[in-house]
Amino acid sequence: MALLLNLRHLERDDLTLAGELPVAELDLDLRDEMIRTEKPLRYALVVQKLEENLLVRGQLILPLACECVRCLKPFEYQLQLPEWTCLVALAGEDTVPITSDSVDLTPFFREDILLELPQHPLCQPECGGLKKPDPEKAKPSSLSRTEPSAWAELNKLKVRNE
Repeated sequence: MALLLNLRHLERDDLTLAGELPVAELDLDLRDEMIRTEKPLRYALVVQKLEENLLVRGQLILPLACECVRCLKPFEYQLQLPEWTCLVALAGEDTVPITSDSVDLTPFFREDILLELPQHPLCQPECGGLKKPDPEKAKPSSLSRTEPSAWAELNKLKVRNE
């Protein structure tokens, strides 16, 4: 169920659209394991017909389920395009396909969302990352000291040079 815009509705006046688009319809094909899309895209748009073009303006919001690249903590990131604008050509070289008097706006959403995805999602800008191990706990145990190492065995060898 893509976001189809019927051009006949624009013959009299501008059109206002608001609602949600299932994330499966966006076909984002995210290959980043730190970002997942689980919730729908919310949109609020105003569409105007300007000669042989459509001017689409409004707001897009897509909640993302992310993992911080520093500390691996899960968090939600709101991808927001508060002043999203798109000019859709109805004639000329860049004409969009028109099917049954309707234009699909979904590819335009997809393109701008992919450009706005966070490159390295952080739970907080000042995230310090994973906790450093405690040096007291990192000391070798007494068992590892009594085990002979491979180097100790090699040091026992007596090699003659002739």
